[in-house]
Amino acid sequence: MIQRYLLLSFTSFFLLSTIAHAEENVDIDQEKISLYKQIEAVTLIPWYYLAAINRYESNIHDDQSDEEDNALIKIKVPEQKWYGFSPTREPTEESLLEIFGGIGKDGDGDGIADHTNDHDILYTVAHYIQQYGHADQDIRTALWNYYHRELTVLSIMNYARLFKTYQKISLDETAFPIPKGYNYTYHNTWGDARGFGGRRIHEGTDIFASYGTPVRATTFGVVELKGWNKFGGWRVGIRDIYNRYHYYAHLNGFADGLEIGDIVEAGQTIGSVGSSGYGPPGTSGKFPPHLHYGMYKDNGKTEWSFDPYPHLKRWERKNP
Repeated sequence: MIQRYLLLSFTSFFLLSTIAHAEENVDIDQEKISLYKQIEAVTLIPWYYLAAINRYESNIHDDQSDEEDNALIKIKVPEQKWYGFSPTREPTEESLLEIFGGIGKDGDGDGIADHTNDHDILYTVAHYIQQYGHADQDIRTALWNYYHRELTVLSIMNYARLFKTYQKISLDETAFPIPKGYNYTYHNTWGDARGFGGRRIHEGTDIFASYGTPVRATTFGVVELKGWNKFGGWRVGIRDIYNRYHYYAHLNGFADGLEIGDIVEAGQTIGSVGSSGYGPPGTSGKFPPHLHYGMYKDNGKTEWSFDPYPHLKRWERKNP
């Protein structure tokens, strides 16, 4: 009862604030963070985890309707989870859903668990996690039991770290991987044929530059991979908050102290240009020095390569 009273009080405050500022240019990010923190106050699930789940779900739902695009919360709780074995698939009483094993909750105090209501959705997800506990490992366990996919869990946990570190949910700054003042050339080589290790296509763009030229992170993100690969040589993999994986290969070396799990910022040096790869660890010089830069997208089920060239051209134009 105390939880529900607190939630209703916070919700009422939020609604009054929204009405008072209806004609102003309200910052959408702050609206979202305000909602996340309301639910945090009731469930004790840190706001940045709720933000991370919402960010992840927004990334994987490309088929949003116009109405859904305008919603603050992009999380889609599967109907089977929300309603359980209930014969109805319409907003209904929370107590009825509990009888049929549904997880849907009433988050705004109106007595109805509505799977299209922002407050109800966010409170439902937080309540589900709350059953496992509030520690990071408890939340990881809850996410695994909800999504049953390790990459999804890793992505959400890393997004949460980024939001907690920077205390904001928009981390859209970008940088060209080679700093100004260094000579480089590149063309669109994505999809070209490659022969080493068997016939395959080139999943990136090659940026040719001199040995030792600094290589920078193109976005904010978390280092997921660092080490040797017989194709890519010394390479680094970084995932940003939009489910995009950035792959930097054929490096000459890594930035001092860079490790898997590190948070990096756009423009931060992560290594240098080399010609490593096409053999066992340490192989180098089988081709001119260059950075192989690849981008991959995860849709919650699978991950695929896409052409990074348009992004590189755009980042190059604004290269600081």
